[in-house]
Amino acid sequence: MSSLIALEATRREELGSRANFRLRKTGQLPGVIYGHKEAVVPIKLDRKTFVTHLSRGAHVFTLSIDGKSEPVLLKDVQFDHLGSEVLHVDFARVDLNERVTVTIALQLKGEPKGEKEGGVLQQIINELEIEALVTEIPDVITHDVSDMEKDAVLHIRELKLPPGVKCLQDGDLIVATCREVLEEAPAAVAEEGAAEPEVITKGKAEEEAPATEQK
Repeated sequence: MSSLIALEATRREELGSRANFRLRKTGQLPGVIYGHKEAVVPIKLDRKTFVTHLSRGAHVFTLSIDGKSEPVLLKDVQFDHLGSEVLHVDFARVDLNERVTVTIALQLKGEPKGEKEGGVLQQIINELEIEALVTEIPDVITHDVSDMEKDAVLHIRELKLPPGVKCLQDGDLIVATCREVLEEAPAAVAEEGAAEPEVITKGKAEEEAPATEQK
C-alpha cells in the first residue's frame, strides 16, 4: 500500500438530517470520527474528493482537522436508496501498527482457458473480509484465472493474497466457477386432446325448482 491519503475536514456545528441535507447541497459530506476512547467528532469534508478516493478502493487516510492530523480507517459509508449517492461517512481512529478487519473488492483478471471449450466464468464472491496491518491494506485484491479449465472451481483458499493479509472467510467457499451454461428445457406442453376439466353449469330453472303453492 502507498502512503496514506490526506483528507481535509472541519467540524460540523449544525447536526441533524435537515442540516446534513443543506450541507450536501453545497458539495460537502457529513461524517464522524470516533475510536481510541476519544470523543466522537462530527465533521464535514469535500464530497467529490472523498468519492474519488472511495472509487479507487482507498480505506486508510490521514485526516486533518483543527490543525491536527491523525490516521483513520474508513468504517462505514451510507448511500441513498439507489446506492448511487454518498450521504454520510464514518471514520475510526487507528494506530498504524495495529491489525484491522476490512472488506476489500476482489477482481478476477485473465481469460480462463476453459472458455475455449464452452465454459463461462461466473464470479460468486466479489468482496473479501480480510485482516491486515493498517499500513498494508490493499486497495483491491486481484487473482489471475487464466489457468482455470472447463468445470474448474476456484475456492477462497486458492487465492494468492498479498504478504501479511489474512482472509477471515471459510477457505472452502467458492469464489468462481468455469462451467458450461445449459439452457433450461422449455416447459412441457399439454398433450393434445387431453381431457379438459369438467365445467358444471346449471340453468336457473334447474337450480331453483318452482315453489309449491299453498292454499
